[in-house]
Amino acid sequence: MLDAVEGVFDTGTNPGFLDVLEKHPENADRVRNMVSILQRGPIAPHVNWLPGRLAIVSELLTFHTSDYINKLIEADKSGERREISAGTFMSPGSWEAALLAAGTTLSAMQHILDSHGKIAYALVRPPGHHSQPTQADGYCFLNNAALAVKLALDSGQCSRVAVVDIDVHYGNGTAEGFYRSDKVLTVSLHMNHGSWGSSHPQRGSVDEIGEGVGLGYNLNVPLPNGTGDKGYEYAVNELVVPAVRRFGPDMVVLVVGQDSSAFDPNGRQSLTMNGYRRIGQIIRAMAEEHSNGRLLMVQEGGYHVTYAAYCLHAMLEGVLKIPEPHLSDPVAYYPEDEAVAVEAVKSIKRYHSECVPFLRGT
Repeated sequence: MLDAVEGVFDTGTNPGFLDVLEKHPENADRVRNMVSILQRGPIAPHVNWLPGRLAIVSELLTFHTSDYINKLIEADKSGERREISAGTFMSPGSWEAALLAAGTTLSAMQHILDSHGKIAYALVRPPGHHSQPTQADGYCFLNNAALAVKLALDSGQCSRVAVVDIDVHYGNGTAEGFYRSDKVLTVSLHMNHGSWGSSHPQRGSVDEIGEGVGLGYNLNVPLPNGTGDKGYEYAVNELVVPAVRRFGPDMVVLVVGQDSSAFDPNGRQSLTMNGYRRIGQIIRAMAEEHSNGRLLMVQEGGYHVTYAAYCLHAMLEGVLKIPEPHLSDPVAYYPEDEAVAVEAVKSIKRYHSECVPFLRGT
């Protein structure tokens, strides 16, 4: 695995007055723990491992532009460390890792399409959901989930795909790529962070609902800081479940980020293992209701190297319908008050009912 940039958080800068610099949050340690907890943890007997592969350029061009892909290839050929966008560094080895993440996600989707299984999880890095057709953003070079969605649509087996993104940040790249399509419903539950510059012009606000034939098929659920387990469950049940039911997808894609957790340095949403477990249960039931159980999960953020792995384990317990938790939560108890989140969700629901054509009157 490629070495991470070191500096102040994700800047790669050394101010000169700190004795200990930290690794860039998107580093290999977090994924090492995710792999090990699934290989040696309590649910290991429920997990089958399959090899990944490198994506090829023709596959990347189903979502990304040739100019953008050529830019990344040239950056890789330089052999130098480059900051492609704010906080997003391409180092020697980054391009190969990005190709492996994209190819492995495509293989996971193909596994489902070929009827080898109904559920697959692409445990990959670097993440992808901020990567837009024409630019990198937010530690992401290639949009792994979006490429898998395109594969499903192009296969002839799926006419509609629902993407539910629970990473703490807006899945702006996926939304941008399908913003004018009525074939893909993108729903993103995220911290209300707004735009963060030229690489991320999208705000993730409720009024970004798509354009043209895609009007209404991009649903944003910006949630207050500290929303917590009960607030997230309420949002999923009140906003995501009804929208997916109305949409009627042939495939469900869950874009997973554990950076919504109570310990994550990159988010403030305070989900615990119980929250992730419950989300896993709800999404599994949603897939069984609408897509004959077909569910692809794609790994995105999650930057606390220990707790991200624990939250992943809990979410998969929910997806796999394991009746009782197999691991105790290191947080043990985290106080929460969902009242503010509930009011925010009610407000978003009113907006959807008034302004989103296929949800009017819900």
